Amino acid sequence: MTTRPTPAYVPGVFVRDMALDDCAAVAEIRVRGWQHAYAGLIPRAYLDAMDVAGDAERRRAHLTTEGGPVNLVAGTPDAAVTGWACYGPCRDDAAPDGSAELFAIYVHPDRIGTGAGRALLAEATGRAAADGFGRMTLWVLKENARARRFYERAGFGPDGAEETFEAGGALVPEVRYGRALSGRAVG
Repeated sequence: MTTRPTPAYVPGVFVRDMALDDCAAVAEIRVRGWQHAYAGLIPRAYLDAMDVAGDAERRRAHLTTEGGPVNLVAGTPDAAVTGWACYGPCRDDAAPDGSAELFAIYVHPDRIGTGAGRALLAEATGRAAADGFGRMTLWVLKENARARRFYERAGFGPDGAEETFEAGGALVPEVRYGRALSGRAVG
């Protein structure tokens, strides 16, 4: 894992490895990201009950786990952390061998459209390719049209796998997306 800031893929946006000091900001981004992106797709009571402080503690525990996933943050000159992405070896046995999985990517709702998401995805795919992964997969809510367009613009597409998870008593359908990785990041 590198400790230096990585090159910006979007003017004014930088991507770097996440540090323990970033956990509170990342938790805020993740919780507000869920509440914004999944409004109308996941029960409101479930989204309203999400806890930033508790999520920050989980981020700290995950970040200090040896051999854990790669955590990246995006920032700008006026905000230290505006987005977060996390990837690692694919957890899905049905995915092709040698696949990485994008576990999460969120941008603070006030920063959507600034290029932070594009920069994070470019860095994650580039690093995963450099780590020897030949493919990256991710799960996206089936009804989340905005996120699906974002991934499709980056070369990801549905591969036919679908599953559901339970959130607040509702079953939420997801589709798996994937794409081949090259030796350099694309965005």
